[in-house]
Amino acid sequence: MSVSAAEQPPKLIIRNNGLTEYAHTYRRMQDFTAARTKETADEIWFTEHPSVITLGTNAKPEHIISAGDTPVVKTDRGGQVTWHGPGQLVVYLLLDLKRMKLPVKGLVRGMELAIIQMLEDYGINANCRTGAPGVYVSGKKIASLGIRVKRGYTYHGMAINVSNAPDAFAGINPCGYSGLDTVRINDLLATNSTAQSLSEVSNMLLPHLRLVLQRSNSE
Repeated sequence: MSVSAAEQPPKLIIRNNGLTEYAHTYRRMQDFTAARTKETADEIWFTEHPSVITLGTNAKPEHIISAGDTPVVKTDRGGQVTWHGPGQLVVYLLLDLKRMKLPVKGLVRGMELAIIQMLEDYGINANCRTGAPGVYVSGKKIASLGIRVKRGYTYHGMAINVSNAPDAFAGINPCGYSGLDTVRINDLLATNSTAQSLSEVSNMLLPHLRLVLQRSNSE
């Protein structure tokens, strides 16, 4: 039996926002989530931020070693402390989990899987860790995750290190882990490969994210 247009879920909207101020984007996510209804289409926002340190709801001040001139912003996402800045791809997922019939843990696992599969396309072998959300390559963190759920709607998302400064995380204990090393996609490419831009990584990641979300909607 065919499904009428009125019964079909709204389409997924993709927004490539370029460089955006973190605090402004954070407010936009909150406003979008507060205003949305069951008819609102889900959205994925790809962006990059000027250098900023963000604190999750479980963040402890001692995990900031030295912020220097970098702004520090308290947020309502889960997790500890992290850094966003130039050369890092940030992906915000504004989704209706109730409509998708997807538990939060299922979404987190799907996000990790999409990143791992994208990295496989680059010839990079990555994995996730039990109890430590994110994606790792040889023990070094290449992507961090943190989301917030209100009324069954998600916001915040993931951050993938692509070409950021090698010492970008030097002022913090990433995700609250002292001594945790980070790594970038461009560190791991074969010597004859061309360094990747954020837009190129976005294009590589998006099909995997779509598959994860489509699979969730069909189960």
